Amino acid sequence: MAGAGGGNDIQWCFSQVKGAVEDDVSEADIISTVEFNHSGELLATGDKGGRVVIFQQESKSPYHRGEYSVYSTFQSHEPEFDYLKSLEIEEKINKIRWLPQKNAAQFLLSTNDKTIKLWKISERDKRPEGYNLKEENGRYRDPTTVTTLRVPVFRPMDLMVEASPRRIFANAHTYHINSISVNSDYETYLSADDLRVNLWHLEITDRSFNIVDIKPANMEELTEVITAAEFHPHHCNTFVYSSSKGTIRLCDMRESALCDRHSKLFEEPEDPSNRSFFSEIISSISDVKFSHNGRYMMTRDYLSIKIWDLNMENRPVETYQVHEYLRSKLCSLYENDCIFDKFECCWNGPDNVVMTGSYNNFFRMFDRNTKRDITLEASRENSKPRMVLKPRKVCASGKRKKDEITVDSLDFNKKILHTAWHPKENIIAVATTNNLYIFQDRVN
Repeated sequence: MAGAGGGNDIQWCFSQVKGAVEDDVSEADIISTVEFNHSGELLATGDKGGRVVIFQQESKSPYHRGEYSVYSTFQSHEPEFDYLKSLEIEEKINKIRWLPQKNAAQFLLSTNDKTIKLWKISERDKRPEGYNLKEENGRYRDPTTVTTLRVPVFRPMDLMVEASPRRIFANAHTYHINSISVNSDYETYLSADDLRVNLWHLEITDRSFNIVDIKPANMEELTEVITAAEFHPHHCNTFVYSSSKGTIRLCDMRESALCDRHSKLFEEPEDPSNRSFFSEIISSISDVKFSHNGRYMMTRDYLSIKIWDLNMENRPVETYQVHEYLRSKLCSLYENDCIFDKFECCWNGPDNVVMTGSYNNFFRMFDRNTKRDITLEASRENSKPRMVLKPRKVCASGKRKKDEITVDSLDFNKKILHTAWHPKENIIAVATTNNLYIFQDRVN
């Protein structure tokens, strides 16, 4: 499998697994988002219990690059109740996005269904001592008893990592937020729900600009919803949003304040031979990601990954089948609701390999240069340090060969929806229900 290191085949080996081993998983511990920061030294996960856990890379040595230890854990969101609509607002973290580091502190945005928060994560390893009007225990002295003045000094202390909410962006979304994306100007960001996209300034919490609104005057005429949105990595005026109908619209904010009229529409004509009752459901786009260089865009629908060139709207330049063997199983996947699962996708650093998840705790990688693909598995059985992952094969029909797994024996409760790739190295993070697996390329 060719990776970020160039054209040579790289072998992936196990590095770490985070999370409890128990089979009965509590709902709050299920991981709902995974995101590396811009340097790759920090890795954040959000869960259904509203918590954010940040891991820090322990070592830069080739053999231990993929080892991360807990850096900070904090409660980002709490469950709320909307009394006007009699609706519970879950604490589940839908998305985390890091801001580029500008000083010693780190900043990230986290969101649940309704409220976005800007968090500052900072380190403290010194504490002030020798106040004139304050005792060491914090009690204030009577000023009349102070006879000499002291200069307070900083003393070393054990390292403390503090997370504090700096901004809370609320009350702007009627529907559930599915995406947040930081702009390349690093001053603004967008948030998208089912029917609207809003533009925020990171310093202003009490208002946002509505830049896309697809809500019809009569809700009975609603035919599609927004499923994901992202800013272009280099052009601060350009963003895309995808829909449940399988289309992607590219908008330019220079054209008008309200981007209801798109600049480009990316859509592939449907193959009539594949038309079925499930066509519309499986064509819904669950994730959209720009390549790091800004030339391409990747979309994930239920069965495939498509790579689009921003200069060509009528069809994708590449299509990769993620689990085509499930096409014959769509009826049972519809009955158990798995057909509505939202799989995410990610690029490697040089944009030549893409990765996404599947069922049975399998995840897939596709090399854009060699057109080769591989299926790997995240499981406790393969969790010996630096153990090389064996490629897995699914037998779609006919006689099963040794080491192959049949479609009927796939476990649809074990699924990898969230994956992340280190921006500069061959280190990947893969979330399986309540566990986070970290793999790195094998060092010879």
